[in-house]
Amino acid sequence: MTDATDLTAMTLAEARDGLRAKAFSAVDLAKAFVAAIDKGNGALNAYVLPTPEHALAQAKASDARIAKGEARPLEGLPLGIKDLFATRGIRTTACSRILDNFKPTYESTITQNLWDAGAVMLGKLNCDEFAMGSSNETSCFGPVVNPWRRTGADGKPSTDKLVPGGSSGGSSAAVSGDLCLAATATDTGGSIRQPAALTGTVGIKPTYGRCSRWGTVAFASSLDQAGPIAKTVRDAAIMLATMASHDTKDSTSVDAQVPDYEAALATGIKGLRVGVPKEYRVDGMAAEAEALWQRGIDWLKAAGATIHDISLPHTKYALPAYYIVAPAECSSNLARYDGVRYGLRVPGKDLIDTYEATRAAGFGKEVKRRILIGTYVLSAGYYDAYYTKAQKVRTLIKADFDQAWGTVDVVLTPTTPNPAFAAGEKSGDPLAMYLEDIFTVTVNMAGLPGISVPAGLSSQGTPLGLQLIGKPFDEATLFRAAQAVEDAAGRFRVSDKWWAR
Repeated sequence: MTDATDLTAMTLAEARDGLRAKAFSAVDLAKAFVAAIDKGNGALNAYVLPTPEHALAQAKASDARIAKGEARPLEGLPLGIKDLFATRGIRTTACSRILDNFKPTYESTITQNLWDAGAVMLGKLNCDEFAMGSSNETSCFGPVVNPWRRTGADGKPSTDKLVPGGSSGGSSAAVSGDLCLAATATDTGGSIRQPAALTGTVGIKPTYGRCSRWGTVAFASSLDQAGPIAKTVRDAAIMLATMASHDTKDSTSVDAQVPDYEAALATGIKGLRVGVPKEYRVDGMAAEAEALWQRGIDWLKAAGATIHDISLPHTKYALPAYYIVAPAECSSNLARYDGVRYGLRVPGKDLIDTYEATRAAGFGKEVKRRILIGTYVLSAGYYDAYYTKAQKVRTLIKADFDQAWGTVDVVLTPTTPNPAFAAGEKSGDPLAMYLEDIFTVTVNMAGLPGISVPAGLSSQGTPLGLQLIGKPFDEATLFRAAQAVEDAAGRFRVSDKWWAR
């Protein structure tokens, strides 16, 4: 058997190939990750509910299938599941007190697809409450800590606890910290790509409708989309091929063929047309992020792509429009949490008092803030002034991209304006926190696929990512371009596993 440390350090593809070659067993692999979680999760707080017994039982069943030559695509591969996906009989809370000890009687389509492919569940991962946040500091289970540390002027690692991005911070920290091979995540305004960028991992938000939303706790229904966070582009391609599917239980799920994304990686990008939008050169972007952007342009050009300057003129309206549309849909979706049917209940003197007491105790500050904003913009007299206008802006944003696709195949931008920041550094300033999504929200507003690839390190030794945006349902081309960036930049892994000591 390979050393347990080596097992957890492998990529998903390496682990898959090792299992098929019988270099180690699925139980060996699961035990290695269970031990890593036992040792490191106390420091990172990536898992809110480890499920070691469940994982070992699944791994044992996988070994039996492998022995019979019946291995499925993800047979025996241990994954982390964001606590937004319903898992039958296993606590699912969206990291909110209001869902308390809720145990679904059903399985989300995404996770069912993974189990049907043979994957092993290590546990439920921390996230911002109801996926509302950009730093994973709003969870009722406490903040997640980024495995990466800043390097001080003296060359020594700082003890500052950095955020892993949000809302899928548990997913990104677990993957970066080798506490799972890959993880499920969700993206409403950048919640896959932004945490991937801050932790040196790969995260793809597929086209809206590519992955079923059934059984996933809703934030903003017209924006939410599931996707993977993984160690490499190849791993992300393997994951998405299984997660994506048409689902009759989800009216927004699109009946479109899911390509072999892994096979597409071998195609290369010669002749690919890459757009560079001038509107993404914004005030407040770190100079090193802009320099990395130029390096990305050079890498793609060297790999055979052609570079084209483009304009997406309505980009500057995306963030304010997003923070009208998303809270409006949030206020509607979260109206169902009333303490009557499931989750937390705080008794009051009458039904209305029970509603008020339950919601006051169950929701955190950021969720309450967004419910209030959303209720306001949907209220009489303000609906047309705010919500309707934001939806019109959304149409214009999509039209900008539709026009760009006439001349380019993908668009290259930074993923975030800045590298990972310290816990508490921005949480007291909601506007500063919302600006962390400035490069990612356009993708959700237009329903497009987007991927973040680690591409460099900041002056303080922490990861920076590049984002590629693609045409609807053309994730295969995104993976090809992302592979070219990864090939040029290399992988970025934490050198010191301080959390495992």
